[in-house]
Amino acid sequence: MDKLRNYDVSFPGLKNGKHQFKFEIDKSFFQLFDTEQEFTNPKITADVLLDKHTTFLEFEIKTKGTVDLVCDITNEDFQHAVENQINVLVKFGEEYDDSDEDVITIPIGDHAFNTAQLIYENVALSIPMKKVSPNVSDEDLEILEKFSPKDIEEVEEEEEKSDPRWEALKKLRDKN
Repeated sequence: MDKLRNYDVSFPGLKNGKHQFKFEIDKSFFQLFDTEQEFTNPKITADVLLDKHTTFLEFEIKTKGTVDLVCDITNEDFQHAVENQINVLVKFGEEYDDSDEDVITIPIGDHAFNTAQLIYENVALSIPMKKVSPNVSDEDLEILEKFSPKDIEEVEEEEEKSDPRWEALKKLRDKN
């Protein structure tokens, strides 16, 4: 957790109003989390805007940059633009509570808010589930479509049409 302290936003000495913070996110940031990444070579800037109020804090976290992904179709590396924004309200209470995705409660005695998890989630949400390189040709997509599995309904229709023995069995069943 000590390494994550680099992403703390300390707020007690700040006046009410808006304050800007900037974090450079690279490979070392993601190594702080014990998870396997779907991307490599991250070059991301996280702009954190804190709007401090007397009884609560508003955070706007914008991430922008690039990561390298592996194409699901061609298996080649390509660079993907990452851009996302999340807004979080931080209020003060008895204990830490992040059960609501838009409102986080931190203990009254805390003097800093750690943005690392929010930055991590912001980047993770920017990674597409289907990773397709912009260099994929129409020919590659046609081949993929040709060999991709068919819908269940299409398979059932083909089975019904292709085997006349089923019709005979169905007639026997319908007579009873």
